[in-house]
Amino acid sequence: MPQLPFSRRQAVVLAAVLLLQLVAGAKLFGRSGAAAVPAPLTPTAVSAPAPAAVVVDVVGAVRRPGLYRLTDAARIADAITRAGGATAQADLEQVNLAAPIADGEQVVVPRRAAAAGSAPAAGGGPAAPAGPVHLSTATLEQLDALPGVGPVTAQKILDYRAQHGAFHSVDELDAIPGIGPARLDQLRDLVAP
Repeated sequence: MPQLPFSRRQAVVLAAVLLLQLVAGAKLFGRSGAAAVPAPLTPTAVSAPAPAAVVVDVVGAVRRPGLYRLTDAARIADAITRAGGATAQADLEQVNLAAPIADGEQVVVPRRAAAAGSAPAAGGGPAAPAGPVHLSTATLEQLDALPGVGPVTAQKILDYRAQHGAFHSVDELDAIPGIGPARLDQLRDLVAP
């Protein structure tokens, strides 16, 4: 067997030194490599808060009625789109598509009335609504058609809704100037949140 230029003890020390250099180099390379290559951004790494979600019930003249989860910034139009869009029988003129949505709200897309049933009222004024007027989605014209609610009070209802969001109860009408307890009792069976 050929003789090595150094002793066995020297070989062990040399191997230990080489091993230490490899470990130190790997740590140093690992640190510099991590700093040079940033980690890719993932949705969980983004610090922006996720938008809050609301759940709404979309019913009536839509393709897929049901419960839908939307962002809290969603509008009635977004809910109808998530429900597959309006059907051909939908009367979208009766729906305020720009109204904001609140959690737990029911979005009703009415069907168009038959031509025979849409005769004007006897006095030539607006016809009484066929069903309850939904305060959270009603237009100025729908609110104005309610008994005792003129265009000024109808606008106050829309302003209240824009400031506070969708109505959760008919009793919230009491907070609107011009609607007192007597008017609220008169409207209670004609409106819905």
